[in-house]
Amino acid sequence: MPTTNHPAHRMFACAAVAALAATAYGAGVTQPAVAPNAQTTIAVDLMVMHGDPDEASDYWAQQNFQDCGLMAVATVVGLTTGTAPTEEEIVAVASSIPSPGGDGPIYTPPDPNNPNSDNGTTSDEQIALLKHYGIAATATDDTLAPQVGLPTGIPALINYLDDGRRLIVGVHAADDQGVVVSGVDPEAGIVYLSDSGTEDGDGEQVPMDVFEAAWLPGGHDLIVTS
Repeated sequence: MPTTNHPAHRMFACAAVAALAATAYGAGVTQPAVAPNAQTTIAVDLMVMHGDPDEASDYWAQQNFQDCGLMAVATVVGLTTGTAPTEEEIVAVASSIPSPGGDGPIYTPPDPNNPNSDNGTTSDEQIALLKHYGIAATATDDTLAPQVGLPTGIPALINYLDDGRRLIVGVHAADDQGVVVSGVDPEAGIVYLSDSGTEDGDGEQVPMDVFEAAWLPGGHDLIVTS
């Protein structure tokens, strides 16, 4: 499935992120713990926890289809409104809303005889779905950051978490996976994810350098709620 670094077009095929650590360390990844990218010059407090992974746990659920983007949106809806749609509910909603990027709905459920026949979702589609639930959000990445006025990179994540904003990022595992960033602990060097792609994805803890190595290939794809 073709992908680009532009969040409007990047499709999340929804592979689990659980293998990131083994993949990255096997490749000898070493990166600074909180290294800002070209668009990010933000001072952060390195001694405190940013965000609340326990709060995100209240709205986590494991996906049954290739619908990581929908499940990330469901978690953000829960964090924002206090009530998260179930997978069945958000699939029904996404199947009824036209995609902003083309013909057909945001999401086409899989054929019962082929559980891998459903489609992934783009950042624009996830934003349209958030809008359905009354939540405004904007996509950014390394290229778009100057245009939309929203920096990306780990220091930016910390700043947004401190402001109470909700975050969906696209990270690269076997394919691309949309996950919610629920917390960052710079002192411990840990990024906390709400990842629907694995049974251990509730409060998944990923070393910061591993997270950065998985996030970088997509240009630090990020959806930020207003």
